[in-house]
Amino acid sequence: MSHPASTPSAPPESLPPAPAASPDAGQDPERYWLEHVYKGGSRQLTVRAVIAGMLIGMVMCLSNLYVILKTGWSMGVTITACILAFAVFSGLKGLGLFKKEFSPLENNAMGSVASAAGYMTGGGNMAAVPALLLLTGTLPSAGWLVVWFAVISALGVFAAIPIKRQLVNIEALPFPTGTATAATINALHGHGQEARSKAWLLGGAGLLGAFVAMLRELRSVWLSTHAPSWLQPPLIPSKLSVPFLSIRGRPAGDWGLSFDLSLLLIGAGALMSWKTGWSLLLGAILTYGFLAPAMVDQGYIAEVSFKAINTWTLWTGAALLVSSGVLSFAFQWRSVARSFKALSGLFGKKDEGAAADPLAGIECPPAWFPLGFAVLGPVAVGLMAYLFQIPVWAGVLALPLAVVMGVIAARVTGETDTTPTKALGPVTQLVYGGLAPGNVAANVMSANATGGVGLHAADLLTDLKSGWLLGANPRQQFIGQLFGVVAGAAIVVPVFNLLVPDASVLGSEDFPAPGVLVWAGVSKMLSVGLQALHPSARVGALCGALLGVALVLLDRWAPKAAKPYIPSPSGFGLAIVLPGSSSISFFIGAAIAEVLRRRKPKLAEAAVMPVGSGFIAGESLMGIALVMLKAFKYMPK
Repeated sequence: MSHPASTPSAPPESLPPAPAASPDAGQDPERYWLEHVYKGGSRQLTVRAVIAGMLIGMVMCLSNLYVILKTGWSMGVTITACILAFAVFSGLKGLGLFKKEFSPLENNAMGSVASAAGYMTGGGNMAAVPALLLLTGTLPSAGWLVVWFAVISALGVFAAIPIKRQLVNIEALPFPTGTATAATINALHGHGQEARSKAWLLGGAGLLGAFVAMLRELRSVWLSTHAPSWLQPPLIPSKLSVPFLSIRGRPAGDWGLSFDLSLLLIGAGALMSWKTGWSLLLGAILTYGFLAPAMVDQGYIAEVSFKAINTWTLWTGAALLVSSGVLSFAFQWRSVARSFKALSGLFGKKDEGAAADPLAGIECPPAWFPLGFAVLGPVAVGLMAYLFQIPVWAGVLALPLAVVMGVIAARVTGETDTTPTKALGPVTQLVYGGLAPGNVAANVMSANATGGVGLHAADLLTDLKSGWLLGANPRQQFIGQLFGVVAGAAIVVPVFNLLVPDASVLGSEDFPAPGVLVWAGVSKMLSVGLQALHPSARVGALCGALLGVALVLLDRWAPKAAKPYIPSPSGFGLAIVLPGSSSISFFIGAAIAEVLRRRKPKLAEAAVMPVGSGFIAGESLMGIALVMLKAFKYMPK
């Protein structure tokens, strides 16, 4: 996701030049950057930047894990991490614990470490592995999964090396989130009121989100049995039903059309686009107000509960999400074609020697790419064979496929700010569905491999775009990314095992995990065929697929004035597999943010991102803390 950029009113000398300071036509952009932008003598990948990045990235990884299991969305990491790091180091310097200021390039390097750790939940990692648990009932041990995640993610980092200079230095692709991160660091280290306001808003919203989550979850636990009544927290229900509204003689809340009292969902909605927000509401109303009651009447859905409804609607939602994602990706064929052109140059003969290269001592050496794959590739193939019983030939095939997917994902992200893992994952599943029919593990985990490589290649290039604008050393950012990969893999697996002790947790109202259900559904369909589905579910899947195609085509070909009124395929599709209460809360957050953008644009630019991120982080981390307290017997279950 991209966030609105902000610029300082008077940037100090340590910050990058104004955007107008760019090379003239015909001038070598790399040499110009080296002479006018690069700040080789500045502090960058310091010990404190690495430690802060690993710690903040691990916290953000836990937050994203909780959010993905709740909503299927993966939230932005880097900008929030940079604001948080700035606030922490400013406070520590004020206390006299640090003498040197936390520099802009240190913050940028910290962001590279934090994003690698925080995005460990993306790229299919926290869709494929839970899907495998859902389909087979078992997973490899925690230690092996940590190694798996670290290896796949590190391969993605190495896959970014040969295309970085072409996409970032030469073509200057926008990478909107990377550009926004550089502008945010500019604003923060300008030491203006904006920096302090964002830090306070992020922290305050986080505390409020944690407090509300605690009040909601502590209704019948330790305080209710050990504390006097005047110390007990007020009761906050988890959901509020819509009064006086009934469907088929039952309260609307029974069908899922209620308001979820979750600041996490409201904050996440605020970070979405308005179009996605109202599409979620529309999808929820149509699914739980009309489609589900009709299917109950027909006897296709056994009972009025989220689990029973979702068992049927999953196929419609999954088909819509996959068809719209693949078609949207197909319309980006020019980016794909340019990606393959870049691929052809990876192994081409280089005319210039290292001595003629102005950035030879700053950029990652080209040899690191084949060396990284030579070392980690066999490890990845071995893990596929040992952990998931994927044939060696299929594992070997996954490596070049992962490089292709990484190059495509990086370019599409650079041009659109959207990493197409929702399309690349199903494409890989289709490939392996034909090559290894009936092998569920090969189908799911090969897609995890290619998706993980694609995400981390795109993530590193997004961070390197920030560094390019700020004058950072790309080789140091690359090294920082590897530190983050290790930190993210080490934290995400044990906490996932704590949150999801068995497959029954997935697809519940507590953890709807829509992304997991989609991956599992696609794999199951490819493994056993459409004939294994109930005829009504096949019709639902066909309707979902056609609707996904129709929405993409309408959005592409409709008149410009009509496009704002065409539902978002991703929002509409997610609403079909999410609880209706979650979609309603998403909509409320998106509506609040949209009203602010229209009526108070300056306030919206300053407050929406830090407040929304704070709500998400506060509630998700408190939710994980409460689960841990229950697991370790400090709270009754």
